[in-house]
Amino acid sequence: MLECSGPASVVFDPSLTEYNFGPDHPMSPIRLDLTMRLAGSLGILDHLTVVPAPMADDDLIATVHSRELIAAVTRLGTDGGEDLKHGLGTDDNPVFHDMHLAAAHVVGATVEAFRQVLSGESLHSASVTGGLHHAMADRSSGFCIYNDIAVGIQTLLDQGVERVAYVDIDVHHGDGVEKIFYDDPRVLTISLHETGQMLFPGTGFAQDSGGVGAEGSAVNVALPPGTADGGWLRAFHAVVPHVLREFQPQILVSQHGCDSHMEDPLAHLMLSVDGQRTAYLALHELAHELCEGKWVVTGGGGYALVEVVPRAWSHLLAIVAGRPLEPTTETPADWRAHVLEATGRTAPYRLTDGRTPAYRDWSGGYDPATWLDREIMATRTAVFPLHGLDPHH
Repeated sequence: MLECSGPASVVFDPSLTEYNFGPDHPMSPIRLDLTMRLAGSLGILDHLTVVPAPMADDDLIATVHSRELIAAVTRLGTDGGEDLKHGLGTDDNPVFHDMHLAAAHVVGATVEAFRQVLSGESLHSASVTGGLHHAMADRSSGFCIYNDIAVGIQTLLDQGVERVAYVDIDVHHGDGVEKIFYDDPRVLTISLHETGQMLFPGTGFAQDSGGVGAEGSAVNVALPPGTADGGWLRAFHAVVPHVLREFQPQILVSQHGCDSHMEDPLAHLMLSVDGQRTAYLALHELAHELCEGKWVVTGGGGYALVEVVPRAWSHLLAIVAGRPLEPTTETPADWRAHVLEATGRTAPYRLTDGRTPAYRDWSGGYDPATWLDREIMATRTAVFPLHGLDPHH
């Protein structure tokens, strides 16, 4: 297990929780508060520089988003109403006061994490409030007003970075980031997600593999509902390391929506916190193998607000800090007391779900009778030859 061999940071201040769609919306900002409190109680933040989040200005947001979208978000955050053309005022993206400022603050936080890594101030940097991967250039979508990840990646390109790899392990397809860079061969986007046959946004299939002049720059693994740790890790290791090694990124960016968990209310994968932790460790090792450790980490989805998100992302922050926690670690009593007081719910007692993730490596053979293996092979067949790889080996 590789430890972080350089300084690491998390970009956060409590005002980031003002990105708030209201009390009945699944993406409650309490998940961020509980995550940072748990990370603090566990001592993880002692090994991370906690960096305040700057506010992104309109010009920075406009490197990716249309001025019309920015104007609509700003106007509705003051006057209320809806603008369905720009995806605003829907059940997924209800309008709230000062919406533009809250969303611009998330963009600012994530761009600061990118700046930390590009400048060398941090080897790894995390923006757990970020990861809003569904927003399109001209439209908000899927709880995501602006696409902080895409703005961050664009800042790297604008400063001369030639190869950026983005790996999205949220349960939903990372459609916004993929679409924004679909025709740009400098950006490799990889998404492992529950199949769009069953789940929002309904996209992200094996044949979606990059635009003209950027063939192979988009990689999608559409997982069957019910996929658990073993199948998920089998898919990850059958695709992700091979393509990343061929692409040779200079910086690795990853999105860590933890809504792939079996207890998440919005989707149908069956991962445990232990399986998610294993994925985080694999990405950390790939960053060190391929990018001299340059790793930008964001949050994302995750709607089991007490049961999953704080534990999953505390594991993630501990790995970013170079201090992975034993899965059997108990959650601190003061944190559990706060959860009970704040939510009326009983917090998990340990950081583990009691699973020991293991998977069957692809080299051991392919079973065309299983939905999972057919999807993995479809991705390998669509993408591997575009990277000079043999899909059958």
